[in-house]
Amino acid sequence: MIQRHDVGPRMSEATVHNGTIYLAGQVADDPTQDIQGQTRQVLGAIDELLERCGSDKSKILRAEIFITDLSEFAAMNAVWDAWVVPGHTPARATVQAALAKPEWKIEIVVTAAV
Repeated sequence: MIQRHDVGPRMSEATVHNGTIYLAGQVADDPTQDIQGQTRQVLGAIDELLERCGSDKSKILRAEIFITDLSEFAAMNAVWDAWVVPGHTPARATVQAALAKPEWKIEIVVTAAV
């Protein structure tokens, strides 16, 4: 069985299948904030979606981080490091990328276990 959450005409925010949760890329609701503020917003959205799917950040298997400016990598990591569960850090990749809206500084995609 496939479960979809927040289904829209183009995509769902989360899809659950066979004990695995696939989140759509999460971006900041308030893109006027700096990289740390946007990162906190994105991580909060991930927490909320995972909870609604019956999981939490300790069960994240993989994270893909897209950041528009690698000079902000350390500032983003400071927020990330305070958020992840010690001993339960996921596999992760971070790349510099242009995002769909120029005001977005970060987008994060995660896959997690239920």
